[in-house]
Amino acid sequence: MAKLNNLLLDEAVAVHAARRRFLTGGGKLLAGSLLLSTLPMQTTLAAATVANPAAGPVPLIIDTDPGADDVIAILLALSARDRLDVKALTTVAGNVQLRYTARNARMVREWANRPDVPVYAGCSRPMLRAPIYAAEVHGAEGVTGVKIFEPKQPLAKGSAVQYLVETLLAAAPASLTIVTLGPQTNLAMALIEHPEIRQGIKEIIMMGGAHFNGGNITPAAEFNVFADPHAADVVFKSGLPLTVIPLDVTHKMLTSPERIDRLRKIGNNAGKIAADILDAYVEYDIKQYGLPGGPVHDATTIGYLLKPDMFKGRMVNVEVDTREGPTFGATVVDYYRATKKPENARWITEGDTQGFFDLLTAQLAKLP
Repeated sequence: MAKLNNLLLDEAVAVHAARRRFLTGGGKLLAGSLLLSTLPMQTTLAAATVANPAAGPVPLIIDTDPGADDVIAILLALSARDRLDVKALTTVAGNVQLRYTARNARMVREWANRPDVPVYAGCSRPMLRAPIYAAEVHGAEGVTGVKIFEPKQPLAKGSAVQYLVETLLAAAPASLTIVTLGPQTNLAMALIEHPEIRQGIKEIIMMGGAHFNGGNITPAAEFNVFADPHAADVVFKSGLPLTVIPLDVTHKMLTSPERIDRLRKIGNNAGKIAADILDAYVEYDIKQYGLPGGPVHDATTIGYLLKPDMFKGRMVNVEVDTREGPTFGATVVDYYRATKKPENARWITEGDTQGFFDLLTAQLAKLP
């Protein structure tokens, strides 16, 4: 714990310095426009990554704030080692404080028996706004329904932002996919500090935002974006290929008692853990929204990576509202191209619910 506290202090100092440059317009980012200026904006977005076994596993970094649905997403990704080459888990404050998200990611790694995947602790607070958490949804320490423990394997040395910078600078051009399951703080800070890291990114798959559905933390905003809208703004304006899995689709892809029971009946530890976590987690959304089941938001991103043909969406322009007020943190989606602004994201609106839960069940059966 002492090492983690020292890491958090070092990261806080680094984030404070970058935040100061951000506010004053120094460094490589213009605070007024949030436009990365070192590298040219891409005018077209690449097609979605398909985890094609014939082409080899997709090199992948998962940036996460576990969080119950993050746990399911990580288990799903780590189960698919023939399709996804998970290089690291980078953690950020979001659903709960960083000390819990960093520990929870290591717990999932242990459940999946994947000691080969390093876990890095990242930013302990948003770029500019006051921190917020979602303990009322995920519990005080981020995971409910299972026994919490201190994992045997420690965090990797160094911060998540440092890892992203070094890894992406050294990567082959457009070779790494990044999945973000929480606030965008780590990735945004890396882009602010070293815009040239864009060269190593093939695409970003983001769980976040809402348009047709409305928000889940305010009437207008989804939690991951609301928790650090300035960071999300940097990512949306980066010009990088971006696919967004918003509440518009995740609130349609719901659990049921039968779907959770199938996970439990797999008969392994991973299936039981997933079922126990989901049983506890989905109660909040069922009561809050009157849904027949609960969404597994973050796991949908990995489902998209593994089987993109199960999903439908379109290219759109997305802007993040960073003004204080009732729409703070909202994703403003030009779904019908009213503004004629350049498209900067693929916005997913439909998914094959049963296909996703079939995939989840089949994959978790591969874990211990």
